Amino acid sequence: MKLPHRRQFLHLAAGAAALPAVSRVARAQAYPTRPVRIVVGFPAGGATDITARLMAQWLSERLGQQFVIENRPGAAGTIAAEAVVKAAPDGYTLLQIGTPNAINATLYANLSFNFVRDIAPVGSITRVAYVVVVHPSVPAKTIPEFIAYAKANPGRINMASAGNGTPQHVVGELFKMMAGVDMVHVPYRGGAPATTDLLGGQVQVIFSPLPESIEHIRAGKLRPLAVTTATRLEVLPDIPTVGDFLPGYEASGWQGIGAPRNTPAEIIDKLNKEIGVGLADPKINARIAELGGTVLAGSPADFGKRVSDDVEKWAKVIKFAHIKSD
Repeated sequence: MKLPHRRQFLHLAAGAAALPAVSRVARAQAYPTRPVRIVVGFPAGGATDITARLMAQWLSERLGQQFVIENRPGAAGTIAAEAVVKAAPDGYTLLQIGTPNAINATLYANLSFNFVRDIAPVGSITRVAYVVVVHPSVPAKTIPEFIAYAKANPGRINMASAGNGTPQHVVGELFKMMAGVDMVHVPYRGGAPATTDLLGGQVQVIFSPLPESIEHIRAGKLRPLAVTTATRLEVLPDIPTVGDFLPGYEASGWQGIGAPRNTPAEIIDKLNKEIGVGLADPKINARIAELGGTVLAGSPADFGKRVSDDVEKWAKVIKFAHIKSD
């Protein structure tokens, strides 16, 4: 081959090799060209659904296509997760993910997918704190007093939750594990009936999501002992953290968006950027605060680390406490 022809051949070959990358970028720039589904593994009207709809509305306005919520409740979110794992990795099927997904990775032994491997993190949205709240009849007013009270009454304190393997349950079991106390877990079918029985004194303590307990705390019907986050909360500035008394204790719920594995990185990055812009919007900030959360922005890699860290963390608690799914 003559040199000029060889150079022309190499130039054409290099251009052909670059075509897939160019087409991927062009595809991401055009995305989305049709409606996008965000699958939610819980019923309409709950905190997960409300947060998903808030972000779907923002993305619809920003990207010029409808982001439609599809509720597929069941098995604590695993039915929805499995549907998205099996979906085409093209950016048109997304999953609203949260703490239950990290718990389910260990809680359900026979899942047909590996959550960390098969769901690509797109972007985190919000973090929700839990509050250790007790019925006023409980004499303890601080975490050290409560631990002492629990150790003096082993097996006599009832710890309510929204059900076996729910975030409230594992957050409470983490406390039991680290504090070395024996409390009886009482599972309910949801947080509302559990809170009702706490108000009535049938149970003594709940590791409650802030939105479910804040009004009862303000009304003086429940006594907060501590929050489970690493730092104090603006809405409860006088309430210490559990970690102030149990070093290393930290627990919080989170929500975000994921996609099927192998979804193009350019599409994930585009969605992450728009989610970040939305989380900086004062109106969205205010709505998340109303729901009892705080904004949790970050890169896909940041979100992925949070997810994998929580899977590992809750796996230890589930195995230690021998938690089984219903």
